Amino acid sequence: MSLYIVVAHLRKITKKKTKKIDYTERSDIEKILSNWKKVYGLYSRKEWSSVILRASTSVELAANFVIRKELEENRKLDSDFVNHLLRWANGIQGKFDKLLLPIFKGDDFSKDLKKLKKKVQDINIERNTIAHSGQFKKESTANRIVLECQSVINTLIGKYDSDLDLENIFGKLNTKLKKDKK
Repeated sequence: MSLYIVVAHLRKITKKKTKKIDYTERSDIEKILSNWKKVYGLYSRKEWSSVILRASTSVELAANFVIRKELEENRKLDSDFVNHLLRWANGIQGKFDKLLLPIFKGDDFSKDLKKLKKKVQDINIERNTIAHSGQFKKESTANRIVLECQSVINTLIGKYDSDLDLENIFGKLNTKLKKDKK
């Protein structure tokens, strides 16, 4: 069992407040978990547009995690250079198209990434209509995007940590849509 699941379960079981780590000092995984926890709170308050923004932020953080893992740890590139690439790629779609797909071209993981492409596009479109056009979203859209985000995050993170599964850590959101198969 991964450290992330253990920590999440301990916090849930004890319900003790632990000293919060400043957001900027958190790892990508810790940022994903805190944003996904926020998704649950927003969902329970029926703040559909905010749910989509937080869920899509979690997807981008998952992309950052995978890119950093692969480029810094496996390919031994300098972290400043990797951070430059992450800023250059700018956004979910950019990180997916400009970094993830080229990095894993020819790798078995590229097949998984190609399966996610339509979901990533849908997530990005819905996120951008909120962030750049100020649109408000309905519950059905939030349900669809949350399920897509969860699938993308679990697939991305699963490359490096098969124990991290958002549904296992936080439980299932009460969405009316059935979760699709990966």
